[in-house]
Amino acid sequence: MNHCSLLRISSASLCRPNRLFPSSAFSPCRPSAAAAFYQRQFRPLSFASTFRSLRCSAPRLSQGGDWKSPVGLASQIRTAAPVFTEFRRKIASMASVNPYKGIFTSLPKPGGGEFGKFYSLPALNDPRIDKLPYSIRILLESAIRNCDNFQVTKEDVEKIIDWKNTAPKLVEIPFKPARVLLQDFTGVPAVVDLACMRDAMNRLGSDSNKINPLVPVDLVIDHSVQVDVTRSENAVKANMELEFQRNKERFAFLKWGSNAFRNMLVVPPGSGIVHQVNLEYLGRVVFNTDGVLYPDSVVGTDSHTTMIDGLGVAGWGVGGIEAEAAMLGQPMSMVLPGVVGFKLSGHLRDGVTATDLVLTVTQMLRKHGVVGKFVEFHGDGVGKLSLADRATIANMSPEYGATMGFFPVDNVTLQYLKLTGRSDETVAMIEAYLRANNMFVDYNEPQQEREYSSSLQLDLADVEPCLSGPKRPHDRVALKDMKSDWHACLDNKVGFKGFAVPKDAQEKVAKFSFNGQPAELKHGSVVIAAITSCTNTSNPSVMLGAGLVAKKAAELGLLVKPWIKTSLAPGSGVVTKYLLQSGLQKYLNEQGFHIVGYGCTTCIGNSGDLDETVASAISENDIVAAAVLSGNRNFEGRVHALTRANYLASPPLVVAYALAGTVDIDFEKDPIGVGKDGKDVYFRDIWPTKEEVAEAVQSSVLPDMFKSTYEAITKGNPMWNQLSVPESKLYSWDSHSTYIHEPPYFKGMTMDPPGPHGVKDAYCLLNFGDSITTDHISPAGSIHKDSPAAKFLLERGVDRKDFNSYGSRRGNDEIMARGTFANIRLVNKLLNGEVGPKTVHVPTGEKLSVFDAAMKYKSEGKDTIILAGAEYGSGSSRDWAAKGPMLLGVKAVIAKSFERIHRSNLVGMGIIPLCFKAGEDADSLGLTGHERYTIDLPTNELRPGQDVTVRTDNGGVGIFRSWGHSSLRYSPIDSAVSDCPGLCVHNAVHNLPNSQFPLALATVYSFAAPTPTITSPIAAPGAAVSPSSQSGHPSSLPPHNHHSRPTITADPEHHRHSFTVTANPHHHRLSPAVITVNPTIARAATREK
Repeated sequence: MNHCSLLRISSASLCRPNRLFPSSAFSPCRPSAAAAFYQRQFRPLSFASTFRSLRCSAPRLSQGGDWKSPVGLASQIRTAAPVFTEFRRKIASMASVNPYKGIFTSLPKPGGGEFGKFYSLPALNDPRIDKLPYSIRILLESAIRNCDNFQVTKEDVEKIIDWKNTAPKLVEIPFKPARVLLQDFTGVPAVVDLACMRDAMNRLGSDSNKINPLVPVDLVIDHSVQVDVTRSENAVKANMELEFQRNKERFAFLKWGSNAFRNMLVVPPGSGIVHQVNLEYLGRVVFNTDGVLYPDSVVGTDSHTTMIDGLGVAGWGVGGIEAEAAMLGQPMSMVLPGVVGFKLSGHLRDGVTATDLVLTVTQMLRKHGVVGKFVEFHGDGVGKLSLADRATIANMSPEYGATMGFFPVDNVTLQYLKLTGRSDETVAMIEAYLRANNMFVDYNEPQQEREYSSSLQLDLADVEPCLSGPKRPHDRVALKDMKSDWHACLDNKVGFKGFAVPKDAQEKVAKFSFNGQPAELKHGSVVIAAITSCTNTSNPSVMLGAGLVAKKAAELGLLVKPWIKTSLAPGSGVVTKYLLQSGLQKYLNEQGFHIVGYGCTTCIGNSGDLDETVASAISENDIVAAAVLSGNRNFEGRVHALTRANYLASPPLVVAYALAGTVDIDFEKDPIGVGKDGKDVYFRDIWPTKEEVAEAVQSSVLPDMFKSTYEAITKGNPMWNQLSVPESKLYSWDSHSTYIHEPPYFKGMTMDPPGPHGVKDAYCLLNFGDSITTDHISPAGSIHKDSPAAKFLLERGVDRKDFNSYGSRRGNDEIMARGTFANIRLVNKLLNGEVGPKTVHVPTGEKLSVFDAAMKYKSEGKDTIILAGAEYGSGSSRDWAAKGPMLLGVKAVIAKSFERIHRSNLVGMGIIPLCFKAGEDADSLGLTGHERYTIDLPTNELRPGQDVTVRTDNGGVGIFRSWGHSSLRYSPIDSAVSDCPGLCVHNAVHNLPNSQFPLALATVYSFAAPTPTITSPIAAPGAAVSPSSQSGHPSSLPPHNHHSRPTITADPEHHRHSFTVTANPHHHRLSPAVITVNPTIARAATREK
């Protein structure tokens, strides 16, 4: 029997005889090799709701189960019989009682009655649990509560209990998050997917209303507002009007989705930044669902979802593959992580902010190495940090590389919950549950020692004021060293800490006229000063501290230069209320920091245009201009195309640098300006004391502010409420739309999968150095006027003023493909030092835009790969950074190392992530990118840690390490999917490794199939479908080679030189069959920040 056979079998046919499977088919017999394979790989999924919707009929045999097969049908049936026996047994046990029902107990209320029931960890009487990190206890509780020996087994629970011994072995566990969090940049593509699934259901003649999220989904619209209008009392209204004008179609689509889908809450524009809304309003800490209590947990398609960890809620960023699977009820799979214990002691000195602390922590943890790990903060110093301080530290987990930075719940957490409007009864329930389940920390009592994988410690008194930059968030610079560091950056060669400005040009002055007033810029002049980002605007101490700096400066007669683009974008309306309550907003207004809107703004590149005179002065004189922002990322080209130096700083420091007008200043020695009395004003004259900040917080931040703000949050605003949307359950696609484009995920599907095709003689599309971020790969900011995306929009009648941003266009694959590698600061070694989004078409030597070169390769039928250095894909959890390269025809990325989420997204999109051997890179191997590459993959399966040979046409040979999927479990079902591509229909037959996103898509087929079907190795419902070649592909793009499947294709006579990569042991098994994705399904498969 062919191991890649597909058997469509009704659930009923597994439980009773029928014409193809009489009762004898289920009699015990010695299993064949094929059956043994299926039994070994098979692990069923949850079908309870699915089977209820299916109608029984006879099974259908496809491929291996062929009436004309040389192997007789009876023989095939006998071979498969043991599998069906096992499957029937599994079906019978699907609804079995939780094996841990004995520890399901009541949680009494102090005055009588009960809060609800819960699974009690102490009732297990296992001493190992007492030593588990608190973050691991949340995973344990989830596994116990969801244990059915089906999706989650007792073996999974035991792995977590034995964390100390199992985590180093990189074992995999299932995890079911309580909810999913989205923002609009990622939410639009997610809702597009759901709408597309409904269309498919409708075409297949089934009930499209069955497509709904199965867990709560919260979508906050916060990424679309841009800073067009500043320094105006009317800025909020004006920017919101422009936001709605640009995004009316997107917003209407999301509003339709909020009405069309159950379990989906859409928080309208103007409400705040997603992570602050999550912290102040959406975070439950403890869920009470139908009387069952359990810890809140969340995964989000924004990498800074980790901010909620400061509230004691386990949360982290994931790619859209995982998130959409979780939305549709699939358990996430993850490697049981190591936990780094970070002990904090002492307290922060006067003048030091939480921003200074998080930049220090980020640098320490980056140096320690925490990729793929949890970080858990503990020690008496934690008890001295406010909840907002903790949230600031947790927020930047992606910047220090951890999956999350977790702060267990303590009394400070409970006080914050009360402050933000949670009811007394809710807080009492949360405290009672967490104490009863040993998940509560009391820093006033002796702490039992917990075990960690490794440890770090920091005395908070050692933290000093600092910034980070000019190009990476972990390049911390002490405030006292800022001037000398800046001069070094001017001298250094172009790199993360260098601009290579010649000595004779470093004192250049660019003079210009601004609104009739003489003005000048120098290297280091600040042209953007933005108080923005979820990282800091949720923290009253730094926000009010910024107001105090503005007040002291105004009283001394200092004002920010008018040509500096200043802005204040609070994370929620609560910030505005306490700034007004304190009386400090008027001083911020005097300095130009008017409130411009409630959203991410400058932090994600929505900084808006600079004044034309300022922009011209920068461009014409090649000035290295600076931006200072209270954000969390400062990668090249992210903040603004014209600010080559971008520094992260606390909100008070943002105001201070705006007042100084330059980063070329020593705040300890140099005056900031001259006061109204003619005397020099120094930094120390405007910096508030710790007591002044504390007094402002105490008197201005009031519980009623949170209550009134969030009571109105779902009521929307007049512009949102006036949006008219259809009430239909199916979306009416507009073929002319440049925002929402009907994706071809389910068009032209056939029952037979495409055959495999090797990666052979691929060209190098791009050759990168270190730290290529997802912003380099798929920018979220403005669309450059000379880019392929701009050309596409202009050809369709879109004016330049209406281009909007790449992030806002993520519902249109045609634009996003053109926006891939469109970052204007891209450095491609193939261009010999030239900066920009271009590359060389190797066969002709022609210099083209990356998109045009990729399309030329695709039209020629040539595959491509990418060479890169360390930290490839760092930054936002941007699925388009994997989806875009796939659309460009990239088959593999060979790098020194990968960022966790991006690595998983690459695998999800069928792009092979390969890692150089330790101590090697492209340069050391003599790879220039002008070679042609053939990747040799094993014939059976590719395992993490396994060496893979890559051959070049110039005689090069090397050994590389293959990287699998870091955050998703590769379960036996997944293994069977990858090893037997013909088995899994929801994978469009071997489209996506790990099958997590396709498992979500399987819902379409399982619900809609006219006959009961199986979509995994006799495991999950679905239909045998895969996209037909070229069907539904945008006509403006060359058709993708749907038959492109990496297999061993090396010709030893032709390829005399090879190099080898090795599989990452953190990751999951991949087979040659699943390495490359079928694009018409894959385009649904990624979503991001």
